[in-house]
Amino acid sequence: MKYLYYPGCSLKSSGKLYEISLLAVLKRLGVEVEELENWNCCGATNYMSINESYAIEITARNLAIAERMVGIEMIVPCAACFMGFLKTQKYMESDPVTREKVNDLLNKAGLSYTGKVKIRHPLDVLVNHLGTDALAKTAEMPLKGIKVASYYGCQLIRPYATFDDQWNPHTMDDIARAMGATPVDWPLKSRCCSGSMTSTMTGIGLRMNYVILKEAKSRGADVIITACPLCQFNLECFQGKISRKLKEDVRIPVMYFTQLMGLAMGIPAKQLGLKQMLSPSLVLT
Repeated sequence: MKYLYYPGCSLKSSGKLYEISLLAVLKRLGVEVEELENWNCCGATNYMSINESYAIEITARNLAIAERMVGIEMIVPCAACFMGFLKTQKYMESDPVTREKVNDLLNKAGLSYTGKVKIRHPLDVLVNHLGTDALAKTAEMPLKGIKVASYYGCQLIRPYATFDDQWNPHTMDDIARAMGATPVDWPLKSRCCSGSMTSTMTGIGLRMNYVILKEAKSRGADVIITACPLCQFNLECFQGKISRKLKEDVRIPVMYFTQLMGLAMGIPAKQLGLKQMLSPSLVLT
């Protein structure tokens, strides 16, 4: 099956390593994707809080473009984008005033949206479409002995739990297990990483990240994997600052789940973006 693919702003910039590794893994698995043409920002996350109406309108434009391209299922990897798309669909379905206003704007641009597009996260496609048995067969270099802390963050499964358990998500754990690794049981897998607070309220943001990093290490994890560009950025890029400020070594590799998969599949580290990581990922390479 061929999927549409919406990268969003992060995967073309600060989350580029997510895109690199995701496309490499999907290619190895034989999953064909086509990038959404002429896409625009989805309005996440700050824009949504400043002007929710505008954010919904620009996201609806992406959905309208998707409807006229091949297929009706679109992969959206970024957790914030994923939530934004689902929120827009919910508004369009349940609020007649919003639906009419947005459709009027779309019609002026020669577009229309009828609600046909299904938004899917890569975790959903990998676990529920391909299946973990099929994934396990691709693990040429199983990650035996590697303990993995799967970190979902706060936006991927809440408020819209479309493919995983809202309170105890497991899809990344399922994938890690299929790749030969051992998922660790820990309570902070969906706790907020502080989002943009690392730059707006630095002390609070760093403390929130410290708690997550420390807990993962205390549970014996060798690596943290995530599916959110902002979570990955916060947990990886501030480790040195957190360790110095709190006088405790919390350094641990933090990578995208697709990079972990690629390692097990035998995809070269360079093609997964591992050479550009800041945290000590050499422990796995």
